[in-house]
Amino acid sequence: MKVAIAGFILESVSFLPSVVTLEDFKRNESRGSKMVDRHRGTETVLGGFIDICEREGIEMVPIVSTSGDAMVAAADDAFDHYCQVIVDGLRAHHGSLDGVLLDLHGACTTPTRLDPDGDMVRLVRNAVGPDIPVMLALDYHGNLDASTIADSTATFGYHYSPHIDMGDTGRRAAECLFRTLRGEINPVTAISRPGVMVPSIFSATTLQPLSSFVARSVKLPHTTPGLLDISIFAGFSYADVPNCGFSVVVVADGDRSLAERTAIDLSDSIRQACRELHIPGLVRNLEDGVAYGLERAKSSEAPVVLLEHADRMNDSTHVLRELIRKGASNAAVPFLWDPQSAAAACEAGVGKIVHLNLGGRSSPRSGGPVPVEARILQAGEKHYSVTGPMGRGAKVDLGPTAVLDIGGIIVSVTTKASTAIDEDPFIQFGMRAQDFAIIVLRSKTHFRAVYEPLAAEIVIIDTPDWGPADLKTLPYRYAPTATSYPFVDHV
Repeated sequence: MKVAIAGFILESVSFLPSVVTLEDFKRNESRGSKMVDRHRGTETVLGGFIDICEREGIEMVPIVSTSGDAMVAAADDAFDHYCQVIVDGLRAHHGSLDGVLLDLHGACTTPTRLDPDGDMVRLVRNAVGPDIPVMLALDYHGNLDASTIADSTATFGYHYSPHIDMGDTGRRAAECLFRTLRGEINPVTAISRPGVMVPSIFSATTLQPLSSFVARSVKLPHTTPGLLDISIFAGFSYADVPNCGFSVVVVADGDRSLAERTAIDLSDSIRQACRELHIPGLVRNLEDGVAYGLERAKSSEAPVVLLEHADRMNDSTHVLRELIRKGASNAAVPFLWDPQSAAAACEAGVGKIVHLNLGGRSSPRSGGPVPVEARILQAGEKHYSVTGPMGRGAKVDLGPTAVLDIGGIIVSVTTKASTAIDEDPFIQFGMRAQDFAIIVLRSKTHFRAVYEPLAAEIVIIDTPDWGPADLKTLPYRYAPTATSYPFVDHV
């Protein structure tokens, strides 16, 4: 057998005015055999695809893979470029392909498209024809409806957030493809949408009642004859699109009625629990949250995490400014995105004292640059392989990066945006997270896999950036504004 593999990953905060350019995507691009070499053995979707292909002795046709991570919209020309690369790669093997494994996010937008992931799937289907199985893997935070996935043979999403099962999701999709090709199963798909949106901070699958719904979705295919797979998608509420919000996708073996009933049942349960899914007591305002965290740290043997969760671009300065104002020390602010300050610090060199206007440039909501005097502890190019549980083995390139000491607050400043979710922001610089009293993180859910057991307490701080806990503060144009009764669509 011969199977094509391709990936295009971007989670878009569509309210932000900038775009991820073609040049940005090209910096993260891999093609052909280099794509396989880069992702083999990693706990990523592509790594999972490769695992099963190599186990089954399948000939892989790796076309292209690139990622813009979790940022802004993709530039239209960038999206068009990769659509063309993938379509050309598929057409180059027309007549010889047996299947396609496609890795997308589900919450990508462009300035002119509200569902580019769905557009990509349609282009893939048109390129390979109606009879070739196309298995689609999506992020748990994907926004999707029946149109998005209509041209896939079956769709699979991460079960968990933190996304500790990305590799398993790739393996689920690839296993389904090969069972289909061997004639063992005939996958059919149904999707139901409960009409519920939540801020990302409440989408962690360790929180109740969401954890119960996810556990049920994982268990049912193992206990119900005819069910092959179930994915619950929490959606991404910071992409302003009509299909924003939760969805349930069920894959059954030839039994469409079973898929539909199961999707409706789970979707209905989520709709009925919509109030419980919002947990406002978890969130504190800026001044109270920082003050509480500093006081809590005085009596804690482990670090206290201050979670600046509304930051979408890794450059918010609200908590950093408040820590400086309160004279905090023995604190760490890892992976602050600021290419200008990173370049200035690298040019000055280790040991020098520099005056910088740090961070806060992505939008007026990010807090604005903070004037600081900093001593440079480390400076230079930084890249590494992930050692944490989410995406283990994946390559990270931060570009020119500096570690700064701002009166006892240690800040790592990066050229390329990356979110601190595990201990690598410390380990890779010769530090230990456990040695700090306060750690500022900007993750929404992914940090929990490492920092729930590591931290004395997690203090969630709401700020006016573009990922707030109160979705009513966002200027939606396209997203649903009210909960509606769940509906099921045929795929």
